[in-house]
This record gives sequence, structure tokens and C-alpha cells, in this order.
Amino acid sequence: LETLVKKSGKIMFVSYGYAGHQMIEQARKMVENGDLGKIRIINMQFAHGGNNVAVEKKAASQAWRVDPKKAGPAFSMGDVGTHMLYLTEAICPQLHINRLMCTKQSFVEGRMLEDNAMTIMEYDNGAIGYIWSSGVNAGEQFGFRIRIIGEKASVAWDAEKPNYLSYEVQGESPRMLSRGNSYLYPEALADDRIGGGHPEGLFEAWSNLYTKFAIAIDRCEKGKAVDFWYPDIHAGVLGVKWVEKCVESADKDSAWITF
Repeated sequence: LETLVKKSGKIMFVSYGYAGHQMIEQARKMVENGDLGKIRIINMQFAHGGNNVAVEKKAASQAWRVDPKKAGPAFSMGDVGTHMLYLTEAICPQLHINRLMCTKQSFVEGRMLEDNAMTIMEYDNGAIGYIWSSGVNAGEQFGFRIRIIGEKASVAWDAEKPNYLSYEVQGESPRMLSRGNSYLYPEALADDRIGGGHPEGLFEAWSNLYTKFAIAIDRCEKGKAVDFWYPDIHAGVLGVKWVEKCVESADKDSAWITF
């Protein structure tokens, strides 16, 4: 993996499209500016029911995902878990994983790779993180949510309601922050196309991300510095490493593994 990074050159991207939503940038700035205080807990899930039965027997788009020859050592963790992992990187870049433990299961008969997994991570600031990666959460259409808990307040984001960010301060009434409003940080308003109250979705989030990619390419070609964040090859490598360590932990009876 380190060799891959060194040989990659300056420009490589990973399409973690959910990171392009404006309220992810709002959460990032709130963490950066101390609105939540020291981060204690990150609770994440990407747990849908779309693979609750062996859909791979009828859909080619699903078949490769459960084939270890094509998908590698994991299904759900690589397919959906890594998206959650990158959101933690985007929102809390100051946190780094010290060690993790994982349990995984294959509930659908005949499936060689896991369709459900739970990973617990300990970060270098003492915080703890949980990622539930699943395709067998029966009845759940999407199930993509993240909650970040600090010593003073928490924020929560639901990918099915991407224009909103829940902000809850201890001892105060809960608040729902909405995309496109002047009370947000300027960085969260930079990618707005239309006034607050009008919904923007995943296509716009992808567009935000690919705009960053294009600007980064242009700056690199001109020898200029890239002074903004985006999912680069380091993010991709970290995702691969995370999957490998999760599998290692699960295969060792959910032992703690140094990251």
C-alpha cells in the first residue's frame, strides 16, 4: 500500500460522494472550531436491507461484490463501511485510529463474504468509534447515519435527509440546522446552488466533489498548492487498510488489532 501511494503521483481521487454534502462541511467546521468540545464518541451505521436475500444470484451488479476473487476479503465493510470511515476522516481529521476490533457474519446461506459486521475503534485522543456495516438490515432502505458526540454537544446527520444537521447542546433545546442558511459557517455555504429550503441531493454532492477534483488537477498541473480537503489516494489506502485489519480481527475471534 505504501508503494502504491509513492508511485501514484500527485493526483488520485476516491469517489466518496457523500462527503460532498454541504452539511458534512458544516459538521467539520463545528468540530474544528470547538462547538462540540473534545470528541468522545463517533457512532456510525450504513446498514440497509438490500442484500437480505441472495440478490447476487439474479443481479450481476451484486454478484461481484460477494465474490472474493473480485471484491477481496470483505463485502459489507468494503462496500458501505468505508464510506462511513471516510466521513469520520472528513469531519474529524484530527482523530487517528490506534486499534480496532471487529466481528463479522455471513447470514445469507452460500455467501462467502460477510453481509454484516460491527467494528469498534479506539482513537488517539481517547475517543471511541463504532461502525455497523450491513446489507441484511431487513426493512431498512438505506440506513446511513452518523452521530458525533463531544463533551459539550453532539451533531447527527442522516444521508436520507442530507440538507439537515441535528445540533444538540447539553442543557438546551435541540436545533435542526438547514442547508443554505446564513447561520452556517461560510465553508458550508460555498457550494450552495439554490436558496435554503430547496433540496439538494446526491448528484449535487458528487458535483461538489468532482469540482474539487477538477480544481486540484488544474492547480497541480500549474504547480500551485492544493489547500483544501478531498478524498485522495491516502483516503483510499486507509479504507483498504481498515478492511484488512477488520478482517484480521474478526478471523482472530474479534481480537484487538493495532492499526
